[in-house]
Amino acid sequence: MNTAKTIAEIRRLVADARSGGVVCVGLVPTMGALHKGHYSLIDAACGECDFVAVSIFVNPTQFGPNEDYRRYPRPIDDDVAGCVSHGVDAVFAPRAEEMYPDGFATTVSVAGPTGPMEGRCRPGHFDGVCTVVAKLFNIVAPDVACFGAKDYQQVTVIKRMAADLDMPLRIKVCPTVREADGLAMSSRNVCLGDEERAQAAALYESLRLSERLIREGLSRAEEVIETARRHLAEKAPLGKADYIEIVDPDSLETVDTIEKDVVIALAVKFPSARLIDNIRVDMTEQRE
Repeated sequence: MNTAKTIAEIRRLVADARSGGVVCVGLVPTMGALHKGHYSLIDAACGECDFVAVSIFVNPTQFGPNEDYRRYPRPIDDDVAGCVSHGVDAVFAPRAEEMYPDGFATTVSVAGPTGPMEGRCRPGHFDGVCTVVAKLFNIVAPDVACFGAKDYQQVTVIKRMAADLDMPLRIKVCPTVREADGLAMSSRNVCLGDEERAQAAALYESLRLSERLIREGLSRAEEVIETARRHLAEKAPLGKADYIEIVDPDSLETVDTIEKDVVIALAVKFPSARLIDNIRVDMTEQRE
């Protein structure tokens, strides 16, 4: 496996692979601190692509001024070793100066699905996400890019960007990987203290509770959300809910009356880390 630290290096590796007969190039964009969730994306890419690149880059432009950019875990040696063990062909691990050189002045901004949830709580976040992902797509030129369903809004935004800008690749969305107690795997989980970690299981519990209420016939989104909020307040008192929302799976517009498929999404801020999660409720399953 090769590790590239410059744009020129990763482009050369991809070009050499294509000239050697590679038909399908896969990309798994990450910020490092790889865990089983990331490795599930890598395995999915390796399962259908001839050449797989993993980017490891803690992107400064998607962090707000009071967020955890400096504290974000960066175990690069462990990450590279994990990529080797999962059959990755190339790791792209640039420095910030490589991705954003002096004079950098361009931002990719997507309207619509960036507005609610994370977009409301973290102004400018998705501009940073879209800009760096667009750059990675241009640099690596993958045929397939793999993302996790845990970041449902991010995936929706990236799919919108790729479609609107006619980017010639397919976005593959892979299922959320969870711990035994249901907590969605995240690089930020390692930042949690023992008590915070124990309480963090309440996020998925709240989502499953909300799903059950909907399947039992509760159609007023406000009532479902209030029940989930009470559950979080009781089971995770160290956390503060930034939002709990029930939205349309495609537009991410807020739903008042639940009559078809929805996504329930939430974000909870603990003293040591902010966690997000979601669950999709497919109403067609209930009708069948």
